[in-house]
Amino acid sequence: MSVMKKISLILGAVFVLSISGCSTLAPMTITAIATQMSTVTSTQLNTVTATQLNTVTATQTNLVTTTAIATTTTTTTQIATTTAVPVTLNISAAATLTNALNEVNALYTQSKPWVTITPNYASVGTIQAQIENGLSCDVFFSADSQHMDNLQNENLLLAGTRINLLNNTTVLIVPKGNPLGITGFNDLTLSKVKIIGIGDPKSTVLGALAQQTFTELGILSAIQSKFVLASVVTQLMQYVDSGNADAAIVFSTDALADSNVMVVAAGPADVNATISYPAAVLKASKNVTAAQDYLNFLSSVQAKAVFVKYGFVIASK
Repeated sequence: MSVMKKISLILGAVFVLSISGCSTLAPMTITAIATQMSTVTSTQLNTVTATQLNTVTATQTNLVTTTAIATTTTTTTQIATTTAVPVTLNISAAATLTNALNEVNALYTQSKPWVTITPNYASVGTIQAQIENGLSCDVFFSADSQHMDNLQNENLLLAGTRINLLNNTTVLIVPKGNPLGITGFNDLTLSKVKIIGIGDPKSTVLGALAQQTFTELGILSAIQSKFVLASVVTQLMQYVDSGNADAAIVFSTDALADSNVMVVAAGPADVNATISYPAAVLKASKNVTAAQDYLNFLSSVQAKAVFVKYGFVIASK
C-alpha cells in the first residue's frame, strides 16, 4: 500500500472521529493505525493529522459561531415582539376625517400590532362636550381651532402636544347632474331652490362656516328659512345624495369622496383660510407615551400621503 493511500486512510479515520465528537479516542486510534502502517513515519502522521484537525476544528468553530449568531438574532427579535405591552388608544376625531383616518390608523397598527385603536367620530362640538364630561380620550383630532382652543383654555390638553396638521376648504354641492342648474351661492336665493343643507351652527364647524359664508355674501336672511340642519357631515351628504336637499355646504374632501354629488362653487377664500385641523394629546390620557407616538405618526410621510389622497392640504406649520 502506498504512503499516500495509508495517509488517506488515517485522515479519514481522524476526520470521522473528530466530527463525531470523539476527541478522546482519536489519538488512540491514530496510534494503533500508525503502528500497523509502519511505512508512514510519525512525523508525516503528526503533520498531516495536525493539519486535518485544524481544518475540522476551524469548520466546527465557524458552524458554532454562525449558529450562535442566528440564535442571538432570533432571540432579539422574539424579545422585541414579546416585550411590547398591549395598549388601546381612544382617538376622537371630526367626522370629516373618518375615511382618511381609518386608513391612517390601519397603517399605524400594521407597524405596531400591539396597539388597538378605538375611534370616535362625531362633530367637534359634540366631542368637546364629551371630553368635558369625562370621555376616555387619548388624542383629539379637531376640524377647527376654536374647539381645540376651548379645551386648551380649560387645561384639558397635555402641554406641548398640540400641532396643526391639515387644512381644508368648503364647497357648495348639488345632486349629480345638477337638476336645478345652480351655478353659485347667489342662486340659492332663487325660488326654485327649496332646501339647503348646512351643519348645525351650534355644534359643527361646517354650520359655523356656512353662516359665515352666507353673511359675508349678504344672503343669510334671504335663505335662512330654507335651511335643514345636520349634526354631522355624513347627514349633509345623504341629504344631497337622495335629492332631499337641493344644495349643501360641505368640505371639499367630503365632496371628493362622493360620486353622487357635484361641486358648483368654492367657499370664499378668506373663510377657507381659517380652516385648520389641530390635534393634541389629552391631559387625562392614561397612555401618554403611546398617544404621543401616534400623534407623531400623523405627521409622517405615510400618513401625509393618505391625507393628500383624500383631498386634504398639509398644513405649513
